[in-house]
Amino acid sequence: MKILFVFAHPEPRSLNGALRDVAIEELKAQGHEVRISDLYADGWKSEVDRADFPSLAPDGRFIPVAASKKAFDTNTLTDDVKAEIEKLLWADTLILQFPLWWFAMPAILKGWVDRVFAYGFAYGVGEHSDQRWGDRYGEGTLAGKRAMLVVTAGGWEEHYAPRGINGPIDDLLFPINHGILYYPGYDVLPPFVAYRVDRFDEAGFEPVAERLRERMRTLATTPTIRYRPQNGGDYLVPSMQLRPELSEPDATGFALHLNGAGAAG
Repeated sequence: MKILFVFAHPEPRSLNGALRDVAIEELKAQGHEVRISDLYADGWKSEVDRADFPSLAPDGRFIPVAASKKAFDTNTLTDDVKAEIEKLLWADTLILQFPLWWFAMPAILKGWVDRVFAYGFAYGVGEHSDQRWGDRYGEGTLAGKRAMLVVTAGGWEEHYAPRGINGPIDDLLFPINHGILYYPGYDVLPPFVAYRVDRFDEAGFEPVAERLRERMRTLATTPTIRYRPQNGGDYLVPSMQLRPELSEPDATGFALHLNGAGAAG
């Protein structure tokens, strides 16, 4: 299997760096081909600006969505973005690893998504009409590939439990898993999350490392999160509302978009 590992932590000697090394070592031991995008080490430019679109007229109004579409259609995206798109097309599986900072991914990784998931590549794909609202949420350019998150958090696991003060971890990661990975077609694996990482010592590290090795050994067989595909009949087009008969009338929240009671299957 071909795997793209995108790493977003500024310190290679951190716990994140150690976990990255564990994961990559295990993947290679299993015979997988691994390519790495180390965003901090590579000096990744995170912000979207006019410099991303060299063909844009100097006096032209900068509309990022329109500029992205034109640059993708005309093959004038910048070389760094083109290289990452090529990696995504090459890989069978995408792994994003990052620390949870203020309930989200670090800005450099969000910037990687903002720049690499170009219009015409990751979104704006397929027919948009009263019968179909594009190829997304289970379809799209990256359909048939797998993706997962490797996340570290300083808080206790209990703090991220269903009744925890920080909110359920699955809800916090929903915008990434569903809105970034599932949107362009990835089959999304349940995330690997390590908690209380600021308090790790060597004895505490090894059980987490072994748990991560096991996830790397089972990348191809782990059941994916059972999100509802957009064009599978569960949503009304073009309002994109879940059909009322598929949930309780007053039900709300992210769990509506899971196909059944369980999160994976």
